[in-house]
This record gives sequence, C-alpha cells and structure tokens, in this order.
Amino acid sequence: MANLTKNALKVLEKRYLRKDEEGNVVETPDEMFRRVAHNIALADEKYGGDVKKTEKEFYEMMKNLYFLPNSPTLMNAGTPIQQLSACFVLPVEDSMDKIFETLKHTALIHQSGGGTGFSFSRIRPKGDIVRSTGGIASGPVSFMKVFNSATDVIKQGGRRRGANMGILNITHPDIMEFITCKEDLEEITNFNISVAITDEFMEKAKKGEDYYLINPRTGEKVNKLNASEVFKKIYEGAWKSGEPGVIFIDEINRHNPTPHIGKIEATNPCGEQPLLPYESCNLGSINLSKFVKNGDIEWKKLKEITWKAVHFLDNVIDMNKYPIPQIKKMTLANRKIGLGVMGFADLLIKMNIPYDSNEALEIAEKIMSFIQDEAKKASIELGEERGSFPNFKGSIYDGKYPAMRNATVTTIAPTGSISIIAGCSSGIEPLFAISFIRNVLDKDDKLYEINPYFEEIAKKMGFYSKELFQKIAENNGSVQGIEEVPAEVQRIFVTALDIPPEWHVRMQASFQKYVDNATSKTINLRKDASIEDVKKAYMLAYELKCKGITVYRYGSRPEQVISAKEEEKVSLRPRPRPQVVRGVTRKIATGCGNLYVTMNEDEQGLFEVFARLGKAGGCADAQLEAVGRLISLCLRSGVKPEDIIKQLKAIRCPNPLLVRGGPILSCPDAIAKAIEDHIKGKEIFGDARLDYFEKEKNRITEPIHITDKAPVGVCPDCGSPLVYEEGCRICKECGYSSCG
Repeated sequence: MANLTKNALKVLEKRYLRKDEEGNVVETPDEMFRRVAHNIALADEKYGGDVKKTEKEFYEMMKNLYFLPNSPTLMNAGTPIQQLSACFVLPVEDSMDKIFETLKHTALIHQSGGGTGFSFSRIRPKGDIVRSTGGIASGPVSFMKVFNSATDVIKQGGRRRGANMGILNITHPDIMEFITCKEDLEEITNFNISVAITDEFMEKAKKGEDYYLINPRTGEKVNKLNASEVFKKIYEGAWKSGEPGVIFIDEINRHNPTPHIGKIEATNPCGEQPLLPYESCNLGSINLSKFVKNGDIEWKKLKEITWKAVHFLDNVIDMNKYPIPQIKKMTLANRKIGLGVMGFADLLIKMNIPYDSNEALEIAEKIMSFIQDEAKKASIELGEERGSFPNFKGSIYDGKYPAMRNATVTTIAPTGSISIIAGCSSGIEPLFAISFIRNVLDKDDKLYEINPYFEEIAKKMGFYSKELFQKIAENNGSVQGIEEVPAEVQRIFVTALDIPPEWHVRMQASFQKYVDNATSKTINLRKDASIEDVKKAYMLAYELKCKGITVYRYGSRPEQVISAKEEEKVSLRPRPRPQVVRGVTRKIATGCGNLYVTMNEDEQGLFEVFARLGKAGGCADAQLEAVGRLISLCLRSGVKPEDIIKQLKAIRCPNPLLVRGGPILSCPDAIAKAIEDHIKGKEIFGDARLDYFEKEKNRITEPIHITDKAPVGVCPDCGSPLVYEEGCRICKECGYSSCG
C-alpha cells in the first residue's frame, strides 16, 4: 500500500470511506481499494474473463496510486448506490412538462453523486408567446434559477455538492441576460455558465460585424447585435468573476464521434466532457508523477497502466447503476470513457523542466499522444473481444478501425479530490503555490500543504528554513524573487500566477491535440491582470483549437478553493454611540398600520435605525425592535446600508399595501425603502436633504384605496396586493386572477 498523506486520509475519511448508520468510518483506505477493484472486476464474468486476475490488477493499480477513477466510482462501487459516473448531460426542451421532467432527472443524478450539464438554447426567449396558455414566456435564465434552487436542497449521495453547467448559444435572443446572470454572486450559485460560441461569431467579433439573434421556437431572425460588443461583455464578465466561460461548439462537433446520432450542445459541469443528451461518462486519471525514474519517463510502465485503465473504465459501464432508463440506453450505445492524467506539474519538476517552456509543451504532446494511441489500441482490442459500441456503424471509426469498444477514450478532467488522495498536483495544472491553504469539503476544513519536491530540494541544497516558508507565504506562495532560492530552482518551481496567461492556453492546446473529449484547464490570471489579457486568452484559445476556455483572475471572487496564504481575520467591533446624533423619522403606511422609521447618523454616516408601529406592544413590535437593533449593529460594524437594503427589500407578509410609489410588501420592506430614500436624499441634496424629504413625504406614506376590501395576499405576477372579489383573488394592478 502506497503511503497516503495526512491530507489524503482526511479527505478519504470525510468523503470516501464507508460509514455505519451513526456516521462512524467502518472502512480503511486499503479496504476501499479492494471493494472497488472487486466490484469493477465482476464485469469480466460477462465476457468470460478471469475475474480474480483482473481484480488483483485493478487493486494494485489503485493502491499504488498509479490510477484512480472519478469520485462516484470510489464512493459507490460495491455499495447499494452503485452509481459510478461523474458526468451527465440532459436535454432541456421547450415545454413545461419536459423542463420539469428534466428537473426530476437532475435530482436523481445529483442524489447519486453525478454532475449535470444542460443547454438551455431550445427554450423560447423572454417575452415570447406561450400559445397553450396565451401567456408570456419567462425565458431560459428563469428556468436556470428553478434548477439552481432544486440543486440547493439535494446533497450528492450525502457527500458531494450538486454541480451544473448551464450553456446558451450565442444566437439566442436572451444571450445578454445570460452573460450577466451571475454578476450577483448570490444568484445561480450551483451553476457554472458558458456561452456556446460559433466560428461565424468569432470571425464577426474580429471584424466588429453584426450577427443575428434567432428565436429557437420559430427559427426566425429577430434582432441583430454587434459581435465584438457581445464578445467584450463575455470577457469583461470573465475578468470580473471568472464567468461566463466559453465553449467553441463548432470545434466540439468537428470531433463528435457519432454525428449520425446527433449534435453535441452541452458539456458536464467542468466543461471537459461534451456529451449528447442522456449520455453519461465515467472518468479516471493516471498519476504521471509515478512514471518518472532518473529524469526519464517510464514508457513501458505507462503503456501497461493505460491498457489496464481502459479495461477498468469499460468495466465501469457494465457495472454502473444508471439513474434513469434513457441514460442507460444512450450510455451503453456509445460507451464513452474518459482517461486523463494528473501529476503533470510534478512530472515536469522531476524532469527539471519549467512549466512555461517549449520543452514542457513538447512533453505534454508526447505524453498525451502516447496515452491516446495506447488507449485506442486497448479499446480496439476490447472491441474485437467484446464487441464494438452499438453506434459504431456510421461513426468516425467505421471503416477506419476493425472494431472500437468506446466512442471516446480520453478526457483531461479536473482532479481536485483524487489528486489529494494520490498526493500529486492536480490535472495538467501548474503548482498553485509552493505552500498554500486548500479549503475543501466544508468551510471549516482547511488543508495546509507544502510542496514536497521543493522541501526536498531545499533541504538537499541547504537553503531550507522555517523563515523561508514565511517569506514564501508573504509572497503569495511564490518563490520568485526570494534571494535564498537559487535562480535555477526558481525557474523550475513556477506557480500558476507566475506563468503568463498565454502559456496556460498553449499548455491546454497541447493536450487538446490528443484528447477525444475536451481538456479541463483554468487559465490563471494575476489580480492585476487587465480585461485585455482575458480577451487575448479567449482569442488564443479559439485560434489554437481549444474546445473551450475558463479563466480565473486571482481574488476576483470572495471565496476560492485554494489560496496562497490565510487571509487576515478581522474582528468587527461596533463603533461607540456619540453623545449627539442627528436624524429623521419617517411615517410609512403598511398593511399592519403606520410604521415610524427613525434613521440617525454620526460623523461617518448612517449609524442606527429604529422602527415602531403606531400601535405599541405585541409580538410585531418586539420583532421590529429586534430588526432595528440588528440593523444598527450592522451599520456600526461597517456593513454598507446597500447590503442591508438588499436583504430586507421585497420580504413579503400576508398584508401588503399599495401606496403612491409602489407596494409596501411588509414592515421589513418598508424599512428597506425608508433607508433607501434616506440615502438617495443624501446623495442628491447633501446636508440640505430635509427639503427633499419635505417634498417627498407623501410619496410613499399615503395608501391608495383601490377598494374597500382588505388585501388577501400578494400577486404572484407583479407583487401587488390581491383583493377578494367575485369569489376570486384578483390583482388590480396587473389583472391576475386566481380563477384563471
């Protein structure tokens, strides 16, 4: 059994090893490998193979960390769940029943540990006609939010977070809404999003020409946009937050192995696995760090593991328990597998090759072309022994090879968890940092890591010290420019943020040349990278025939999986109340009576808020006092008023009230609007804003009496009060009726 690191053991115990009903771990890592090897080897019975021999080979391959399958296989093989695939794509058709059927299938996949990808490009645009009801369509982004909410309540097999990929074609009329749908980082949090970009669009973007938007319901051209302006919106968004990503959909379909079955429209959540609707794929990765000896690659050993890994992954297809019949049918028809690599950065270090060098690009192509060739040979042999995948006839292999067991054999997947288990660098990524903190599993778990190869060299060359690692931490995990580290060591130990973006893209393209599916690779950018840097990366990825691209500018999101140093913890303490404050009190009519909101300021701005109903006492008054105290505590601790407004605004209660200026949905909603108007007055009039409030005092304080009937709820369409009339709940604002 290979030695497992402390971090590997922690991840295994938390997520992979079997537990009893009380949550106690009842399996060792060795037993896990034996469980998986035994279960996957059982598929050989179907083909007259030697199950015991195969089981031993699979076990040795995993226990020595030469190869590991994707997480669902490690977790579920030999358990009642038995769902072994990581990647799924489901169709999203343009009808309510089909959309919610897909949502149900998504829930089943997430529950069993899989991730899902969707193209929402077939859904009619916002504002389009719904003939069956005479209504107006809400558009694809609205349905993405429904899928996102459903994902929130499902844990993947109790051990993995739900993950989705949302894709929209660049020609969809709602493309601009889609591009910006994640600008609010609290929206659509369970989705990665990518725009499906065509060759035609990219060529028009280069020239600054217009292109047509097409309604998917009718196939008709409905509008035109300037391609370069839309493209700019995409890469600006990626600069801000890493999204949207891009998939080059024409390049993907040029390599579609079964074009006679259908066009590919979507990928799995991380983008490395383009799939047809209802296809699934199981993945696994070879640990390249295990195949270097005395500075050279052990090609014979790499060939042996490649063949065994193809055998393993093909067996997974037969042993898999599929969530729904449609997925089983499509997966067995194409039998796609995705063999990839991890530990590539470690291999380069062992070979004394800098990541950002032409020599590294050449090694990448040499390794991946070798794995691709051997994996194809293994699949051909399996095809001759067991039969080709059923859709072989008419595929790109028909007439080229005598047989082929799997429609695809290679994929470069992200290997976040399994690379921790293997104790190697992730996928084909460079080192993130020489020392770093990895946030995994949940927010309270932090894994502290120091690159073992650097530590070994530092000790061997005599420049190791605890003070050195402190300097590295203060240098964002990089050794560049640190005097104690020799120049030749600095050159080899480059980190993700030391490497210019174009080298990241070139490395992705080098692997993509010899990969059937796609290549997961993050194009890392320094915090000070420009928007133009992102544009250049996107353009280069297109020109080098990558199938997609994802960028991430360091620090552009509030949370990230790994960071070079632990952020300084800030202790929030509310500022003390001065002897004198000044403020205003606003009277607002609500469905519960008149609400009085007092807003006081000190020298730094808004300081405290009090709210009270005209009729004192009771539970409502106590709750308002609590709301006021908490708002005041937040304000005094430095929370922005805009953030407080965002949390309170649009909270609804059973007694909304329509006033001049719009509906007051609840007392918290009224408080938010009072604070918002207070800030607005300050921005417009400064310290002379009392005149503004005098002019505006009746704008939202006087109720509009539409009817003598009391409100009976909130309109689901526009949020206005509903009244009870003629036996129905009716909205006087938009015409909604509960009776249809």
